[in-house]
Amino acid sequence: MAAFGSFALLIALALAAYNLLAGRLRFVSSPPDSRPASPRAAGRYRAPRRHRRLPGYHWRCVRPHLVCLYQRLLDHLHHGALESSPAGPYKFSALWSGQEGSLLLWAWLLGTYGFVLRLTHKTDVKLYAYAGTILAGIQVFFLLILNFAAPPFALYRGAIPDDGNGLNPLLQYPEMVIHPPMLYLGYVGFSSLLFALGALMMRYPGEKWIKVTRVWTMVTWLFLTCGIFLGMHWAYAVLGWGGYWGWDPVENASFMPWLTGTAFLHSVMMQEKKGMMKSWNVWLIFSTFLLTMLGTLLTRAGLVSSVHAFAQSSIGTWFVVFMGIVLAVCIFTYVLQRSHLKGEHRVESWSAASPAFSSITWCCSPPAS
Repeated sequence: MAAFGSFALLIALALAAYNLLAGRLRFVSSPPDSRPASPRAAGRYRAPRRHRRLPGYHWRCVRPHLVCLYQRLLDHLHHGALESSPAGPYKFSALWSGQEGSLLLWAWLLGTYGFVLRLTHKTDVKLYAYAGTILAGIQVFFLLILNFAAPPFALYRGAIPDDGNGLNPLLQYPEMVIHPPMLYLGYVGFSSLLFALGALMMRYPGEKWIKVTRVWTMVTWLFLTCGIFLGMHWAYAVLGWGGYWGWDPVENASFMPWLTGTAFLHSVMMQEKKGMMKSWNVWLIFSTFLLTMLGTLLTRAGLVSSVHAFAQSSIGTWFVVFMGIVLAVCIFTYVLQRSHLKGEHRVESWSAASPAFSSITWCCSPPAS
C-alpha cells in the first residue's frame, strides 16, 4: 500500500505538470492580439476537453491517500508512527498533525479547488483556463515536495508503538481537530491570485474577473477567519497566555494574509464601481498569496519557536525558491501589462474613499519613520 500511495503521487505530479505545460502551450499559440476583445467573446473560448478534465484527474490521484493514511496501515508508516494516537477523536487529526500529512492535505485541498474550477468553468471559459493552468503550477510545487522532500508514505524504521507516539498533549483539544483544516481552506483558497494573474496575462476586458475573484476570496476569507478564532480560543484556554492572542509567531503568520485579504475585499469594490485602484488591488491579492507562503515557511522551516510550529526541516529552501519564482512572475506580468491597469479615475482623498477601506489600509500600511 505504501508503494501504491507513492506511485499515485507520482501520477498526480505527472498529470499536474502536463496540465501546466499544455495550458502554457495553448496560451502561447493564442497571442495577445488574437484574444477576444470583450467578456462575451472571452466566454466563447474553448480549451481542449482533455485539458479541462485534468484538474479532476490529479484530484482523484491525491484523494485516496487521505483514506490510506487513516487506515490501520498508518501505524506502519513514518508519519503514522510519529503522530497517530489511540482510537478516538484525535486519531483523525493525526492526518494533519505532522508535516507530511498536512502537506498532503494541502495538496488535496488544492486539487479540490481545481476540481471546483473545472465544474464551474462555463462562467468564463478562457479566464478559468488561465486560472486552472496557474493552479496546476502551484500544485506541481506541492507534489514535488510530497514526492521528493517530505513523502507521507515513507516507511518507519525502528520499533513501532502499538498506537503511535501520540499527539502533543497541548494539541489534544476539541477545537484543534477542526482548526488546522479551516486554516488550510483559507490558505489554499487564497490561491485566488490565479484569477488576478490570469486576467492580467490575458488583458481581460472589463471588470468581470473581479466578481469571480471577490466571491472566491470571500469564501476563503471566512474559512481563515474561523480558523484564526478557533486558534485564538485554544491559545486562551490551553496555553494560558492570559489573552486571546499572545502574539505567537504562528498566529501572526495566519493574521498577515487575513489583513491583506480583508483590504482586498474592501478596495476591490472601488475598482468595480469607479474603475480605480487597479494596480493596488492586483498587488493586494498577490501579497495575500505570498504571505500565506511566508507563514507556511515560518512554521515549517524551524525559523520561529512556537508550540505548534513544525521542527526544522529541509523544505524551507523549497518554499523560498517557490516564493521567488511567484514574485518574479508577478512582477514580470505586472510590468508587461501595466498599461492595462490604468484607472479611469484618481483617488483624491484616501480618507474620504471609504471609512472601512481607510481603516484596513492603515492597518496594512508600514509605520512612518
